[in-house]
Formats: sequence, C-alpha cells, structure tokens
Amino acid sequence: MLQDLDARGGHPAGGGDVLKAVPVPERRGARPVLIGVAVLAAVLLAAAAYFGLRYWQARGSVVPRTSGQAVAPAAPQRAARNSVQEPIPVREEAVRASIPVPAPKKPAPDRAVAPAPGPAAPPVQAAPPVQAAPPAKGAPPLAPVAADPGAKPAAVAPRAPAKRNAPGASAVKSSAEPAAQGRDMNPAQRAESLYSKANAVLEEGRVTEAISDLEQALQADPRHDAARQTLVRLLIEAKRAAEAIQVLQVGLTLDPRQPGMAMLLARLQIDFGGTGIEVLMRTLPYAAGNPEYHAFLAGALQRAQRQREAIEQYQAALRAVPGNGLWWMGLGLSLQAEKRNAEAVDAYAHALAAGNLSTDLREFVERRLDQVKR
Repeated sequence: MLQDLDARGGHPAGGGDVLKAVPVPERRGARPVLIGVAVLAAVLLAAAAYFGLRYWQARGSVVPRTSGQAVAPAAPQRAARNSVQEPIPVREEAVRASIPVPAPKKPAPDRAVAPAPGPAAPPVQAAPPVQAAPPAKGAPPLAPVAADPGAKPAAVAPRAPAKRNAPGASAVKSSAEPAAQGRDMNPAQRAESLYSKANAVLEEGRVTEAISDLEQALQADPRHDAARQTLVRLLIEAKRAAEAIQVLQVGLTLDPRQPGMAMLLARLQIDFGGTGIEVLMRTLPYAAGNPEYHAFLAGALQRAQRQREAIEQYQAALRAVPGNGLWWMGLGLSLQAEKRNAEAVDAYAHALAAGNLSTDLREFVERRLDQVKR
C-alpha cells in the first residue's frame, strides 16, 4: 500500500487537488458556566452559614433544663449590648428611711374637750434659789392661810386596776396612747389624753413619767389648769420648787384670774426670800370677797413693813370672818407698829376672845398686850 501511495505522489486517488487541513473551532461556552456554578454555590454556602449562625445564637441564649434545676428566663435582647450598664446598688437603710411609718390608731378619748383659744405661753426664766430671809426679831411667823379651793390640784379619779396579760403591759399601752392619737386630736384633746395618762402612771408610782406627761400636756394646751396644778404639786413634793415657780408664773401670765394659784406662787416666792406681793396685787381684783386671800396678802404686806396696807387687808378679811383669832392677832401687830395702841389693844382682846389660838400664840398675844398697855 505504501508503494502504491508513493507512486501516486502522495495524493489520494481520483484527484489532483491537495488535501487542505481544516482547523476544529474551539468550544468557548464551558468556562463561564463553571464560574457561575461556583459563585452560586459560594453564595448558597454563605447564606446557609449566616442563617445557621443566627439560629445557634438564638439557641445559645436559652439555658437548657437540667435535672433538679429551674430554667431561668432568657434575658431580653437589647439593641446595643455594649451600652448596657449594671444596675446601681440601693442601700437598704435609705429605702427604709424613705418609707413613712404610720402611727397606730387609737380609739377616741373618753370625753372630747373643745380647744381653748389663747396665746401661746411665753418663756419664763426660772428664779434662782435664794435663802429665805429670817423674820424680824419679835415678829410671829407668817400667818397660815387656808388654801383656796381653786388652788388644789384636781383630784385623781379612782380607777379599777387594769388586767394585765404580762408584766409591764399596761405601761406599754399607756405610753403608746398619746402617740397613737397625736395625729388625730386637736391640742386640747391631746392635752387631756396626756393628763389622763399622767394620772394612770401616777397611780402606779411612776412620778417622773407622770411629770413628763404633764409637761407635754401643758405644751399642747397651756390653759389646761388641772394638768398645771397637778404638775406643781408633784414638783413641790419632789423638792423642785424653782420649776414649780416657773410653771405657776406661766399659768398666771396666761390667766391672772386664779387667786389660789397666785397664793401658792406667792408662798413659794416668800420661801425663796421674796415678798410675793407683786403676784398677789396683780390678782387682787379677781379675789374680791375672798377673806383668805385678803388675809394672806395682809401677812405678806406686814412682813414687808407696809403696815397701813396690811391693816386694810386684815380688816377686809375680818369683815367676812370676824371670829378668826389669827387674823385679829395680825391686825393688832400692824396697829401696834403704826403706834395705834388703843386699836391694837382691842385687836389683841378679840384675838384672845376668839378661842382658836394655840397655846404658844396665846402667850405671844398676851405678852404683846402687856407691852401695849404699859
């Protein structure tokens, strides 16, 4: 076959045309398709990864339930986690201090007291203790005077003993009563409540607590006379006369129309070396027809050597009670000091005739009578 082909000159049989090589065209559409498929696969993979990440993040905020443990609720998502601040700790003391504690309720007092109008009590300085001045030589002691009924402290009404479940139960109850009613009562009612509480604790022998309650009652209502009189009595019994003087001065400043209180204040002032005359003269217009008051003022004037005024007051007292030998004796002393001897003899004679002088006073009057007759 090869020899035959050489004989033909390398051309195929049947033609003299030279065979031409025709190139095969290259396939151009395969590479872009592959690139597109790769890009789409990458996008799908990225999307799957993104949604998978979000899913696991949502799952990660839930605490899985375990045996014996409660599932804690998921914390709410915040838009900006980096800006979240920790809560500020709150002090328990500050919270408690900001909460008002309501006062316990208490039933209404036994009796309602209408508020008494009037100005508040002015401050009064306590008088310094001064030794009592000794009486003049030869002069009798200051004539005792029967106290005016208004000067006596209000009597404490007897109460049935309260039943106690435990020791000190009544004390706790009584001390809590005014505080419970303090916000619901007017000043006069609060003063009355404190006055009642003072009487209750006084029955139990707690004098110091009773004094404190009475002082608070007067702060609430300075015109509560019963509380003032009881407080003065307790202060005198406790040998706190200077404080008693101050309490009486405040009371008479508010209302001078109290002869009994004026007499008591004058007596305390005399014991401290004063005269008591100013207090007695200020209340004198409201003591008309009170023989004890006139006689007490006469004795104070006599000690101050104001004999003429003393004679007038003794005569006013004797006009109401002519049979009081002590007042006749005082009148005779003032008349003798004024050199009115004839009148003094008559006064001494009436004193002896009254028959109500003690043995010592009778002897004293007899000696005076002998001096005048000489």
